[in-house]
Amino acid sequence: MKFPILLTVLPLLATPLAAQKAPDLAPTPPMGWNSWNTFHVNIDAQMIIDMADVMVASGMKQAGYEYLIVDDGWEAMERGADGNLVPDPAKFPDGMKVVADYVHSKGLKFGIHNCAGNKTCNGMPGGRGHEYQDARLYASWGVDYLKYDWCEHGTADARETYKTMSLALAATGRPIVFALCEWGENKPWLWAESIAHLWRTTGDIRDCRTCTGEWDMGWEIILEKQVGLEKYAGPGHWNDPDMLEVGNPGLSLAESRAHFSLWCMLAAPLMAGNDLRKMTPETLAILCNREAIAIDQDPLGKQGYRFANPPGRQTWVKELSGGKWAICYYNSTSEPVEIVATWANFYFMDRSKTYAIRNVWDAKDLGTTADSASVTFKVPPTDVVLLVLTPVK
Repeated sequence: MKFPILLTVLPLLATPLAAQKAPDLAPTPPMGWNSWNTFHVNIDAQMIIDMADVMVASGMKQAGYEYLIVDDGWEAMERGADGNLVPDPAKFPDGMKVVADYVHSKGLKFGIHNCAGNKTCNGMPGGRGHEYQDARLYASWGVDYLKYDWCEHGTADARETYKTMSLALAATGRPIVFALCEWGENKPWLWAESIAHLWRTTGDIRDCRTCTGEWDMGWEIILEKQVGLEKYAGPGHWNDPDMLEVGNPGLSLAESRAHFSLWCMLAAPLMAGNDLRKMTPETLAILCNREAIAIDQDPLGKQGYRFANPPGRQTWVKELSGGKWAICYYNSTSEPVEIVATWANFYFMDRSKTYAIRNVWDAKDLGTTADSASVTFKVPPTDVVLLVLTPVK
């Protein structure tokens, strides 16, 4: 007589373990701004307040940028006597809740950084062994997003370590987006869907295209590492190729546009990393291009994939809702290239339909696929042509 009871109880016990993260968050890739790429640890409360103001005044909030994230460098070098994390009194003299409250007052959401190891990557106290205590503290401050790094982790098991913090965040009862920043070392795309809302797939990004360092790399190097990961992404669980370098000194305007376009094709989280107070109108125009953002934020939640890769010219495609498709041609060379888009070659399109062709960056309609069998584009060096094909009713 006990077997029916066990069969009834076991599924109930298994349910919480199968879905640890806060549900119904990040149905599309999160968008926002993060302090790290430009400021590293040189941050303070006034700068964060300034960024919140600019996010609203510039139109970024209206374009979908929602989270303002304080990365590494906000903490004092030691925990308090009660074991709690302490904001650096010189940088955040009134504490983090005051900053979070201001961010919330602007209609934005507040994010923070810590680390799964004993210390953060810059030597501040990490979260290992303090997960539940830290999660309660973050919730009390009104944190909406936690980026959790992987420095000083020793021999810790990544999956179990991040699972612990995921459970701790869930136990607070506050909906907090959990961004797992483990650099792809343990292939989190294979195991993190129930734990995190997004996970880093590589080391850090730099404001360059093809450079490499000990821990960081240019965006084109990161792009290459996304090939084949598209099947692991979807609503509420995203591959994260790291933040945006759009508008930072190491990228030309064309490289910024290409970088942004391809991150949109990847359904990547769009976290700006420039100094918003100093950005040019051209940078703002890239970051706030509504048509490109719509590709990234498409509710179908499909990550794009590389369709063709002849030398120097890549073609990426992304299925969109409503039977639409996005196509991105990327010229990675230092010379202009001519690309012929032959519609019959795109086997993924419904041959029974005619598609209207829209050039996103030129903001031009180019007729339909019934007008001609192909269209020729000239793609400038390290730039893109980004198209959206929409079925004609």
